[in-house]
Amino acid sequence: MENAEVWMEKGIEFVTDYGPKILGAIAIYIIGSWIIKKIIKGVKNVLNNKEYDKSLQSFLLNLFSWGLKIFLIIMVISKLGVETTSFAAIIAAAGLAIGLALQGSLSNFAGGVLIMIFKPYKIGDLVEAQGVLGNVKQIEIFTTKLITPQNKLAIVPNGAMANGNIINYTAEGKMRVDTTVGIGYGEDMKKAKAVLLEMLIANPKVLKDPAPSVNVEALADSSVNLAVRPFCKPEDYWDVYFATIEGSKMALDAAKIEIPYPHEVQINK
Repeated sequence: MENAEVWMEKGIEFVTDYGPKILGAIAIYIIGSWIIKKIIKGVKNVLNNKEYDKSLQSFLLNLFSWGLKIFLIIMVISKLGVETTSFAAIIAAAGLAIGLALQGSLSNFAGGVLIMIFKPYKIGDLVEAQGVLGNVKQIEIFTTKLITPQNKLAIVPNGAMANGNIINYTAEGKMRVDTTVGIGYGEDMKKAKAVLLEMLIANPKVLKDPAPSVNVEALADSSVNLAVRPFCKPEDYWDVYFATIEGSKMALDAAKIEIPYPHEVQINK
């Protein structure tokens, strides 16, 4: 009975001393989380009204959200009775240790900042970097998300993106489609060029400026290779690419111009 009374007294003492602090910390966390959501929503509306770049909006919202959450955690811990000065020293020491352990993440963060400053690409651009080709879906604090032509999600670290080679196919607003078509040596080369050029001009997705071109690329072993080069908008690249290949075959067939293909000769004794 005496032990039970002792434990009960300690329990009451604990609840009396720490109960209000714990309840206060919980209340601060719940109210703080609600306020943070409202602030983020307000900042997002402001950025939308100011028509800031979408990639910049995403980056700033991520950065602002993390900053507010860290501030909220410090307030909750302070309410529990931990001195903020000692807590700041702990954070500094932990920050140094974490910084050494997460050098790659810090590099990715720095890369994200550089991407926001110099803007080598933005959301929606078709880019090729780090061996990945795709449209930029989202630029976050540490990574860039790309959607590949196969509709796969590729997540590339911002450190690698900022320090590596980037090919932005969208930046200039137009792309050249490179295809090669072979014709027989006995065919009329000028006629073939005119037929292919007419086919390109008839495609509404092929740009008039720069004008499409058809030129002799090589005198191969069994064919005269023609370089068929239309220009198009980046979003029309694959449509123009496949239409050019199919259209070349149909146009040359209609003009009765032979496209060489391997032949097999069988000799019977």
